[in-house]
Amino acid sequence: MNRALLFDTYGELLTEKQRLCFDLRYNQDYSLGEIGELEGISRQAVRDNIVRSEAQLLEFEEKVGAVRRLLQIEKAGELLRKAAESAEQLGSGGKEISQQISEALRRMEE
Repeated sequence: MNRALLFDTYGELLTEKQRLCFDLRYNQDYSLGEIGELEGISRQAVRDNIVRSEAQLLEFEEKVGAVRRLLQIEKAGELLRKAAESAEQLGSGGKEISQQISEALRRMEE
């Protein structure tokens, strides 16, 4: 599962220290040692914090499933886009179907 997507979805449920360590490690590419220096804690404490954070994010996803549903919707949207393109090739009747599919996609993405 994509860490960044999990963090974007559930990050606010982590403690401030967990959010900071996770952000510095994965979004800003700091090393464990660099984060430890910034926070005044050991490299091992940073690692433990991040491991706990990842476990919590996965647990949130297991219980809520928001990221899984988002990914399913994105896949469905791509299938609908392809269907609209195929329908467009069918001529005038296909254009109407393509427009309906495109309208459904637009509404889904709002």
